[in-house]
Amino acid sequence: MGRRLTQAAVVLVLVFAAAQLVRPERANPPTDPNHTIRAHVGTASGLAAVLDRSCGDCHSNATAWSSWYTQIAPLSWVMAHEVAQGRKAVNFSEWAAYPPEQQRSLLSVSCDDAKSGKMPGPYTFFKPDTRLSAGAIETICEAARQTEANPRKLFDDARSGGARCQ
Repeated sequence: MGRRLTQAAVVLVLVFAAAQLVRPERANPPTDPNHTIRAHVGTASGLAAVLDRSCGDCHSNATAWSSWYTQIAPLSWVMAHEVAQGRKAVNFSEWAAYPPEQQRSLLSVSCDDAKSGKMPGPYTFFKPDTRLSAGAIETICEAARQTEANPRKLFDDARSGGARCQ
């Protein structure tokens, strides 16, 4: 029994070592700062700061690939897949590419996902500072409510520097 256990351990170590040779794509696409959500909503509401801190690694082109869990297979594979899926769902670096109706819908879904705890999800285990506080969730939901009530308000306030969340 001891010999089989040793053989199994050796095979497991070899498979783990070989897995490190399979590296996922971890490049961030170029970003035009004028197309980001920050450029469209400004900084006064705090929305851009919340999204950058808690959502940016998976839902923008500014993913931080330097953490240990993005370097070691199989976690690196999972992270690369999750980032690709996150960018496909909503990419805050390409906010200008979405029509206004879709922007409103994406903010509303972001609010729902934040309130339900779906986002940022288990990622907070590896990066606790991405957890959303009640105030951060309210910031996202307030932006969603503002755009539902007055589709141009949040974006017009950003241009004038006047958007504020209570």
